[in-house]
Amino acid sequence: ERHQRFGEVAFLLEPELKEGRGGLRDVQARIAVARATPVVDVEEGRALVGPNEVLLAARVELHRRAGKPADRLLLQEQDAVAAALGYSDADVLMRAVSAAARTIAFEGDDAWRRVRSWLAGPGGRGAGGDRPLGAGLALRDGSVVLTPDADLNDRSLLLRVAAAAAMVDAPLDAATLDRLAGSAAPPGDPWPDEARHALVALLGAGPALLPVVEALDQRGLLARVLPEWTAVRSRPQRNAYHRFTVDRHLWEAAMEASALARQVARPDLLLVAAWLHDLGKGYPGDHTVAGVALISRIGARMGFDAADVDVLVKLVRHHLLLADAATRRDLSDEATIAAVADAVGDQTTLELLSALTEADSKATGSTAWSPWKAELVHELAARTSNFLADGGGQPDDERRPFADAVVARARATLGGGAPVHVETAWPELVVAARDHAGLFAELAGTLSLHGLNVLAADVWTSDDGVAVDWFRTESAFGTEPERDALGGDLAAAVEGRLPLDARLVERVRMYAGRRTAAARRAAPRVVVDNEASGRATLVEVRAPDGIAVLYRITRALADLGLDVRHAKVATLGAEVVDAFYVVDNAGGKVPPSRRQEVQRAVLTALGGPA
Repeated sequence: ERHQRFGEVAFLLEPELKEGRGGLRDVQARIAVARATPVVDVEEGRALVGPNEVLLAARVELHRRAGKPADRLLLQEQDAVAAALGYSDADVLMRAVSAAARTIAFEGDDAWRRVRSWLAGPGGRGAGGDRPLGAGLALRDGSVVLTPDADLNDRSLLLRVAAAAAMVDAPLDAATLDRLAGSAAPPGDPWPDEARHALVALLGAGPALLPVVEALDQRGLLARVLPEWTAVRSRPQRNAYHRFTVDRHLWEAAMEASALARQVARPDLLLVAAWLHDLGKGYPGDHTVAGVALISRIGARMGFDAADVDVLVKLVRHHLLLADAATRRDLSDEATIAAVADAVGDQTTLELLSALTEADSKATGSTAWSPWKAELVHELAARTSNFLADGGGQPDDERRPFADAVVARARATLGGGAPVHVETAWPELVVAARDHAGLFAELAGTLSLHGLNVLAADVWTSDDGVAVDWFRTESAFGTEPERDALGGDLAAAVEGRLPLDARLVERVRMYAGRRTAAARRAAPRVVVDNEASGRATLVEVRAPDGIAVLYRITRALADLGLDVRHAKVATLGAEVVDAFYVVDNAGGKVPPSRRQEVQRAVLTALGGPA
């Protein structure tokens, strides 16, 4: 209650040095806890001596200047207090105050967590043994731990453990932090795909990410993941418009962006851009110019392809564009709209920039996203979207030559009587088969049976009826499946000899108790759109990830007599963002009279409200 009332000393523009979270009162509370319980060592409190002195000196100087008790370090007092205490300027003072308060808050949280665990006793710390959270990770006694066999040379481990903790809203175990700080490998250059996926999952976890990233930051692990982060750590923004330090503002922007992720086609790019859009504030010169150079290098290092890096660069370069144009330009003037359209270039970037503008504004402060400003930004985005509109069409088929090559190789296999042609290059898998209604569902269900989570998928169909289905997978068990067994089951599924529904129900039952729910699970959302394509109906699905989600969606579509002609499937953290271009038995779009039927069927299959 005290922390909620007075806020966080480390991140606020005008911190309350005594009663705020990470303030002097918390130092006193930790000393008292150490004296009263056996689980907090008094000697551990030595880590708080320096931070306590920083805050105490600032508070004493405030009292001296005011001639009375005064605990809130107001903006107008910061320059004088800094000079009196020997700091070169107020920014240096406030950075020292922030760093001190962060240490106090972190150590206090750790102490109270141990006390609660001690008071709860063994029976209150969670039933059963370890709950697996991925390769080398488990949930134990309410904390995320590294298992003994965790590979500390795994360049994705740091981000995977952070994402796992945030997604189950659990703290990182102290011994695990010690192991990570001592030996965990950085992601390197370029990052492995698993590290990038884990970062997106972490950023998409919402408020649960804060204690996790703070724990990493206290142990120097954020800088190991992203060395450029050091420049903005605890960096103050001394103006009344911003309520947080730069680093906390970026985390707040990522959290706000996570709530908007379902509104955009590329939530991964939105989340990364929100997290890094102000990184340039830690570097000399204009922060946007510096930020563009940084995101170009960092995006490539993270493993984004050149096209995605270009989008990230645009988002950082223009992260103030919509807010500035909406509030400072005539929106009825076509020149305004044309200039914005020229800057963003395409609908996807516009959609992302609109969401980034909202996330950035909400993270800045209460005055930065008023109903009036929101209305103006949305109007500008709508006008720009209309300006850019070109009538839609099928998604770009950049990988069509790849699909054609697979079809050429598959013809001999299929012509010899085999039901499927399978090519593997783990974690990727390509299956070619004679196209028929339900094929995609049969393949997706079989992959799920073998413990393969589908992270991405694409579908192509040749003119002579050979379907090519490409999957990027991740093993739930951390090992590759047995290829012959998988190939046999894929063939059996395509021929109708594999009881997929019954087998998958059993798999869900077996693993229901071992899976830990994400901290936040929003209801599924299904959109059926006949305007997005000239030849097919777009069925867009956003839903929490889970066992056989892709199978359930595509089975529902097949049961309605709809054929998937093209698909874009992505698993981003705990979310699936899937788009299916479907046609009916006559090869046409879904009639308007059936659109609600399709929506209800998919929602029912996902267990959401129909």
